[in-house]
Amino acid sequence: MPQDRRQFLATALSAAPMFVPRSAWGANDRLAYGLIGSGGRGRYLQGNFQKLGAECVAIAEVYEPNLNNALKTTPDAKQYVDYHELLAQSGIDAVVVATPDHQHAPCLFAALDAKKDVYLEKPMSHSIEESQRMIAAVRKTDRIVQIGMQRRSAPAVIKAKEVFDSGILGKVTMVKPMWNWNVSKALDNSPLPGKLDWNRFLGKAKQRDLEPMRFRSWRYFWDYSGGNMTDQGTHLMDVVQWFTGAGFAKSAVSYGQTAKNTGSEVPDVFCAVFEYPKLMATWTLNYCNSYDNDWSVQFQGDQGTMLLNTAGFKIWAEPWLKNPQPVQEMAAPIPIEPHIQNFMDCVKSRKQPNAPVEVGASAVSAPHLANVAFHGNRRAYLSADGTKVS
Repeated sequence: MPQDRRQFLATALSAAPMFVPRSAWGANDRLAYGLIGSGGRGRYLQGNFQKLGAECVAIAEVYEPNLNNALKTTPDAKQYVDYHELLAQSGIDAVVVATPDHQHAPCLFAALDAKKDVYLEKPMSHSIEESQRMIAAVRKTDRIVQIGMQRRSAPAVIKAKEVFDSGILGKVTMVKPMWNWNVSKALDNSPLPGKLDWNRFLGKAKQRDLEPMRFRSWRYFWDYSGGNMTDQGTHLMDVVQWFTGAGFAKSAVSYGQTAKNTGSEVPDVFCAVFEYPKLMATWTLNYCNSYDNDWSVQFQGDQGTMLLNTAGFKIWAEPWLKNPQPVQEMAAPIPIEPHIQNFMDCVKSRKQPNAPVEVGASAVSAPHLANVAFHGNRRAYLSADGTKVS
């Protein structure tokens, strides 16, 4: 093995202070956590955890440039390639998991075995069946697990839910979640700079020779993700089901195409239609156009319409033609800090967080169902308890 490769695979590239596991929390105690996966999203979470007073004491990452970038803000964190070795480090209160989707369940199971609390990025799982195994594993323990669906803790979204619950919209029959970004382009398959442990990245996914674009753009390959359907759909379909109390989708159909993301297996333009007992939902995504940029969810009732998006929410009364001005609105961003703070508070209080695994499973169930429909070119059905697809 080359010398530089041995250096990268070393599990302790720098010294780290020792931390004593705690059985009780003082008012000023800082949460010590390990970061598993320090790509762009992992570093974003790292920065926000630090902003709220937590301390990153360890990082596990299979790609050396990602590791080095994460160390710029926490240079004393102990370094690993294998996350199992991070989990064996003493003094870690919790782990933040920001790996590709197909590694979420293995990381969660290992963290539970190590008796760590977990902040796990969405989408929670890689399949509906996997969701059920993850719920069962968590509920056999006393661990706190928060799924990274920050709208569950965002003040503007919580306020919108309160207004929705007042009945101001009347009978809601159609909900339209949507995401528009003009970001799609051909995938980059040029050589990767820096060292990558490709086999650790693959994990239990199909073994294959390294293709750089599969690492760079892992969300665009089915072996490692549910594509844009679950990546963004988990957030928005959660809002649909949470606000309306619709329960699980009964069925789904889906159509999509790879319009500009050449090399991808995953559509960058699609529409899914979901059947619920008392309403319908259409989930559309277009990464080739920025009109009405970013995300939105439109709730259409017989007495009014609510538009919820990254700027806050607005409500119009029916009939819209006679009432074109909003009758109620709230302008507010959708920050991630309250969701992280909720997790940190729950680690100390041992109360359940705002997005436990049951919420994570419910949120991703409809997008998973739509992917089943897409792959099978058919209408897919979900059992009433959300556990079985037919």
